[in-house]
Amino acid sequence: MAHKALEITDTNFEEIIASGKPVLIDFWAEWCGPCKMIGPLVEELAGDYEGKAIVAKLNVDENPQVTARFGVRNIPTLLVFKNGQIVDKQIGAVPKSVLANKLQAQV
Repeated sequence: MAHKALEITDTNFEEIIASGKPVLIDFWAEWCGPCKMIGPLVEELAGDYEGKAIVAKLNVDENPQVTARFGVRNIPTLLVFKNGQIVDKQIGAVPKSVLANKLQAQV
């Protein structure tokens, strides 16, 4: 069964990053070409890291507060959080292995 990346919103953001697990958030938008390329990789990571980390997506158009708080201007931007703090960041589409390495370093 395929696992989906969690949808993060301005409302549930704090609760998710306070979970105690590492969290990878993909900041994306419907109109963003590179976001569409990286989207399936993020979904795969959600399955790969089930139980070990939280893999999530945040639509920048629908959630302006979190987007502004972290100064996300270019998408896709992927942020890795641990204990509520940003510990790693990736701007732009990259191979799945790059994202997996960033997440694995925090697990």
